[in-house]
Amino acid sequence: MTATDAVDAVGRGRVQPVTGSTTRFWRVLLLIVLGALVLRVGYVMLAKRNEPVLGDQIYYNAQANTIARGHGFTDFRDGSQQAEHPPLTALALTPTSWVMERFDPGGSHLLAQRLTMTIFGAGVVLVIGLLGRTVAGARAGLVGAGIAAVYPNLWINDGLVMSETLATLAVALAILLAYRFIRAPRWSTAAWVGAACGLAMLARAELGLLLPLMVLPVALLLKQLPFARQIGLFALACLAALAVVSPWLVANLTRFDEPVLFSTNDGLTICGANLHRTYYGEGTGLWALDCAGFPVPKGDRSVVSNALRHDGLQFIRDHLGRVPVVVAVRVARVWSLYAPGMMADYNVNEGRDVEVSWAGFVAFWILVPCAVVGGVQLRRRRVPITPLVSQFVIVTVTAAAIYGITRFRIPAEVSMVVLAAVAVDHWWGGHAAVPAPVEQPIAAEAPA
Repeated sequence: MTATDAVDAVGRGRVQPVTGSTTRFWRVLLLIVLGALVLRVGYVMLAKRNEPVLGDQIYYNAQANTIARGHGFTDFRDGSQQAEHPPLTALALTPTSWVMERFDPGGSHLLAQRLTMTIFGAGVVLVIGLLGRTVAGARAGLVGAGIAAVYPNLWINDGLVMSETLATLAVALAILLAYRFIRAPRWSTAAWVGAACGLAMLARAELGLLLPLMVLPVALLLKQLPFARQIGLFALACLAALAVVSPWLVANLTRFDEPVLFSTNDGLTICGANLHRTYYGEGTGLWALDCAGFPVPKGDRSVVSNALRHDGLQFIRDHLGRVPVVVAVRVARVWSLYAPGMMADYNVNEGRDVEVSWAGFVAFWILVPCAVVGGVQLRRRRVPITPLVSQFVIVTVTAAAIYGITRFRIPAEVSMVVLAAVAVDHWWGGHAAVPAPVEQPIAAEAPA
């Protein structure tokens, strides 16, 4: 079953569209998606066309080109094995690099890659529109797509060669399929949502939290099913996710000196987030590159990562009394509650313009109260909100465990947009077409 079929099935059983026909919905939605693409392409051409590659973009840009040139996941400088980040973003950009190699052999292909990311960004708008229709009807879906099209915290990522856009798309798809799973809790729907979670993990490893923090609670809420069946469906979702990520895991476990799962960057991440500069002073709760100069043993990237991870964990053990403060600041930073001006400046190092970061800050705090109202409305309509609300938990756990920057907030940005769209639809008059309680059709349909 396709994602579109899933949406249609959920819509028939749970929420009736409140505006127009299906044909009209698709026409308007595709126009919104086209407008979103135009905005993103314009942003790239006007603001990013000649911008040098910065931050993690250096890796993704070079890795896609290296794969396109037939060298796989290796370092273009020395040919050594490399897995600094999960593979989805580099793989998604590889076809673009392969085509561009025919016209500009050995080029950076950076602009073409950035334009490719705008297409995936427009895909995010499409899936959010479908998700909005799933939970509250056609008009809410169109409103959600419209908000997503212009929301700075989404399109700021679509002009960069980084993992956030692909991760956002995968998360939105996982939430969409989670609602299909709620409507029809079968083995097939459990496998689909698990596969989507696996795809998200290949974009950003921490999105593995989708399984315990979204899929498991959803499975346990299916009270019409025996507990053993609930656990079985969750286990199948986990197996589907494992099937999606296993080629990458197997490749990593067989090509490095030390065991590696998703990336060899975890050591640098842990070390950089647990330093004196990120535990004290104005850099508290952030990440710094200081540990890149630490002495490390000779060996491949897995050996270096292990040494840096040991340094970071040792620092934590030596400063346990400071950890609660650091964790609190990390969480406050990710939710734009602490030093937003500093975060806007910090984001420049990754290619995010200060002005757009501030626009995203303002837009975020406009959406927050709207999202609260939207959540209340869904609860009143007895529409399950676990797939949406779980994203806020995932973001908080991620920031607390790693460090606090706004780009880690992408799972919750999807939920924010959808919930805000529900609120706007309610104010627009959507409350006049509240459907029957959703628990009835869900409970009435046992798995095949």
